[in-house]
Amino acid sequence: MMRAGGTAIATRERIYMDIQIVVAQLKKERDRIDNAIAALVGLGSQPARRARPPKGTQSKPASSGKRRRMSVAARARIAAAKKAWWAKQKGRPASKKAKSVSKKSTGRRPMSAAMRKKLSAMMKARWAERKKAA
Repeated sequence: MMRAGGTAIATRERIYMDIQIVVAQLKKERDRIDNAIAALVGLGSQPARRARPPKGTQSKPASSGKRRRMSVAARARIAAAKKAWWAKQKGRPASKKAKSVSKKSTGRRPMSAAMRKKLSAMMKARWAERKKAA
């Protein structure tokens, strides 16, 4: 009889353990659902941001080690190069759009009158051939 009683206790303990596992899983699922609801409610109450979030909420990049620092000499070289660039930009007399657009600047030399006449005759001959063939 002892066996029957021992088996009944073991079965009860196993059922109790199974119930505890199920309860723990349900609690985890409830927490996940609560977090999802909170996130959705938060999205609905706040207008969509189009700019950078405030500094307090920004996450820092996951970088290991110290940030690299620029030397004073390198910073001076960059500053001098930028000053030279701005001087060059401001030194131009007029912008590209301000120039007159009356002349075509294709980079070719102008065609002479004799060459233009020769080209015209060649084109007329070609057109006449096509007209005759058609």
